[in-house]
Amino acid sequence: MKVSVLMISVALFFSAFTVVADDLAHEHDEPITGEHGGWLLEQDDFALEITLYEQGVPPEMRVYGYEKNQPVKPEQIKLTVTLTRLDGEQNRIDFTGEADYLLGNAVIEEPHSFEVAVEADYQGKSYHWHVDRFEGRSEITERLIKLTGIETEQAGPQTLFISNALYGVVTVAEDRQYRVHAPYPGIVESVSVKTGDRVKKGQALVTVRNQATLQSYVINSPANGEVTGRMVNAGDHSNIGSLLEISDLSRVRVELSMFPADIEQLRIAMPVRVNDLHQHEFAQGEISYISPKMTGGHIARARAEISNPQGHWRPGMHVNAQVVVEQYPAALAVKRSAIQNYRNQPVVFVRYGNTFEVRMLTLGRQDADYVEVLSGLKPGSDYVTVNSFLLKAEVLKASATHDH
Repeated sequence: MKVSVLMISVALFFSAFTVVADDLAHEHDEPITGEHGGWLLEQDDFALEITLYEQGVPPEMRVYGYEKNQPVKPEQIKLTVTLTRLDGEQNRIDFTGEADYLLGNAVIEEPHSFEVAVEADYQGKSYHWHVDRFEGRSEITERLIKLTGIETEQAGPQTLFISNALYGVVTVAEDRQYRVHAPYPGIVESVSVKTGDRVKKGQALVTVRNQATLQSYVINSPANGEVTGRMVNAGDHSNIGSLLEISDLSRVRVELSMFPADIEQLRIAMPVRVNDLHQHEFAQGEISYISPKMTGGHIARARAEISNPQGHWRPGMHVNAQVVVEQYPAALAVKRSAIQNYRNQPVVFVRYGNTFEVRMLTLGRQDADYVEVLSGLKPGSDYVTVNSFLLKAEVLKASATHDH
């Protein structure tokens, strides 16, 4: 049922956006393309072709002038372009002549999505244009936002818990494993437990008849735990060595393996999160021991202890572990689940009212949940954290119209 509802919601979202997109297309016709692949703005016999050039250089604006379809020398034109972005930020660009075009004095930051106001003076006459150049942008009604489950949160500072991924095996703690012996030699009369039985400290385990006094005595359990080994039966002589093995598995050890570069970052008492290989259960612990020696293959060893009240962590079980080696204060971070790939760049979608738009990001360090943003997003921006893939699907339909 949940899958069906999501599919219906997605279908409604796509159909509704198509209507909105068609309306916008009729309201804001695309500018005519010039010979350099730019937007051609015409008035009387004068025309400007605006291009965004980014081949081997940061994106810059180059403008070509024409009179009666013939090139005009760039120094004959005085030009100012103002870009107004979705959040209201305005970028004023002034121009100087270079080669056969006017060159803007500012880098045109992504996304290249803005309202464009053009003011030009040529031979004593002023020209004005206003065009919309949107990319990576979509507009959705409030009803559809709720229906499709799109959620947002504000981008801000986050403490990143930087961790190393290690591998390990669960073992019995050395100080929680007990081997039961007979204090006096004799014949075993009875054994009251079997392998797998849980026992309590002081519980009777074995009865032995002392061969010197012919008196029977009882051997009790030294601790709470589980019988993990039974090496004796009635009639055996008690001098066989260990009669029983009792293991207290309420806490277990995790023997961790890593490469030398990893162990250099570890310290005693660092927090550890242990996960089973199926990601069904996890437990928190801390590093309790770092081996001073390397084992075969130049593998480093360390150890952590974790609680095991339900017995999920069984000795011999292979596990994954994340050791927090650093707590890093990121000035700005977003959820990793919010990030989409758009034109081979990591992006998030920001929200202003009912309009959503991509923000191209430069990313830094990351932990399991958040990733640091070095550039491309303003602090406090309301960005999409849930179902951003719906927005990506829509803007990809229009990405072919992005001119460079």
